[in-house]
Amino acid sequence: MMYIPRAFRAENLDELVSFMRVHSFITLVSILDGAPFASHVPVVVRRDGDAVTIHGHLARANPHWHAFTGESLAIFTGPHAYISPSHYEQRESVPTWNYIAVHAAGPVQALHAADGAEALENEVRAVIRAYEGAYEQQWDSLSERYRAGMLQGIVGFILTVTRLEGKVKLSQNRSLADQHRVADALLGSGDPVEQATGVAMRRVQAQEPIAGVSPTTIQPG
Repeated sequence: MMYIPRAFRAENLDELVSFMRVHSFITLVSILDGAPFASHVPVVVRRDGDAVTIHGHLARANPHWHAFTGESLAIFTGPHAYISPSHYEQRESVPTWNYIAVHAAGPVQALHAADGAEALENEVRAVIRAYEGAYEQQWDSLSERYRAGMLQGIVGFILTVTRLEGKVKLSQNRSLADQHRVADALLGSGDPVEQATGVAMRRVQAQEPIAGVSPTTIQPG
């Protein structure tokens, strides 16, 4: 579970899934041998109606897949920035941090080459198409022996989302004047991550979707 004050709670499934797809390099957390274990992996997010699944793979040498016996947590994070209290009207204020995050939790199914190489390869192809579609042609040109060896070296996974939480903390608890000053300061920054946070703030103020905002969408000034 994530602490989410009402002002920052995001519940629109379309926006949450869109955000997850844009910010799809996740932190995956499971319990292994009684302790939290984390991996950082790119994933593909699929949706069928209200059902959401998260697909990816790990190196077989990574022990994380042994933890796929209970619930795991996928953490998606977006633009974020330090917020100085100097932007606020009220002098007695403290620093904070603005950010967007989505947590998706649920049971995980492991996919092994030994259980079905075709199913695992289809998952790998989905990742290829999501991140570099042109590479699929090169993948097809590799020898069958090489591709089989690569599949033996990974474990695929499918996380079925049973709990989805979104937090959009972008100064909504401050006055509109404060919000505009903070957004102006971030938009004027030379840091693309801070600029993206400012763009997200502007979209929230205009009641527009923030799903597609990321540093890669910010053009150099």
